[in-house]
Amino acid sequence: MGKRILVTGGAGFLGSHLCNRLIEEGNDVICLDNLFTGTKDNIRHLIGNPYFEFIRHDVTVPIVIEVDQIYNLACPASPVHYQYNPIKTTKTSVLGAMNMLGLAKRVHARILQASTSEVYGDPEVHPQPESYRGCVNTIGIRSCYDEGKRVAETLFFDYHRMNNVDIKVMRIFNTYGPNMHPADGRVVSNFIMQALRGEDITVYGDGSQTRSFCYVDDLIEGMVRLMNSRDGFTGPVNIGNPGEFTIKELAEMILEKTGSSSKIVYKPLPSDDPIQRRPVIELAKKELDWEPTIPLDKGLDKTIEYFRQFV
Repeated sequence: MGKRILVTGGAGFLGSHLCNRLIEEGNDVICLDNLFTGTKDNIRHLIGNPYFEFIRHDVTVPIVIEVDQIYNLACPASPVHYQYNPIKTTKTSVLGAMNMLGLAKRVHARILQASTSEVYGDPEVHPQPESYRGCVNTIGIRSCYDEGKRVAETLFFDYHRMNNVDIKVMRIFNTYGPNMHPADGRVVSNFIMQALRGEDITVYGDGSQTRSFCYVDDLIEGMVRLMNSRDGFTGPVNIGNPGEFTIKELAEMILEKTGSSSKIVYKPLPSDDPIQRRPVIELAKKELDWEPTIPLDKGLDKTIEYFRQFV
């Protein structure tokens, strides 16, 4: 028999893929989203499914609902969106976590927090293990997201220690794939849209900064495995692809795949933009028997195909 599962941010990029997966597994899914960055287009095919319910709601406001599991994904995740209203971003991370933890406590639900590699800031340790405490600027333009997610992690562990709430915390590294917003502002969607439109591809800095890119199907697999992992294993656990590429390499790969005539142009690096980002995933391998299986080359093909509809 399936579970009754709440997914906050369920109409977003990751949330919509998660809703699909949970429905396919025979669960009763409640998708909660205020549609700030999420879109009904991502979940349109699920509307009318008797096992799917959409509620337009903001997680900064408490909600009363009966569920077995909660995936707390609600929060704008790209710099363009989370810097648009930084105060609201912090509220979403902090008040959203408090409200969902309060709900989990009341109904005795297991709750998973979608945290982020941004908790490591601009890391001085490379690659980043879960034990690394990070190098974060508390007053920078990215702080609303970085610190909001760090406080959310704190709340999760305090609710666990004080109230015995059953928690799981995952730290998500760069993820890409279909259902990303074309104006998302993250590097993969930016480069693909610019290449498909024949516009200059904008690289910030000299392009030598690195990222690790995880295809969405791999990420969702890790997320579901963590939610259903053994009792007592709380995380935090890194979920991401340890393959490391420079931003310039990514731009060149996308140019080649799209056959675009776009040129690469270089602009100054934004404030607090991390120079290196790559996960250590030994804990995920050990506890979840998880590691990514889809290489960047294959994942980009699927993602480019999805984005062609917007050109």
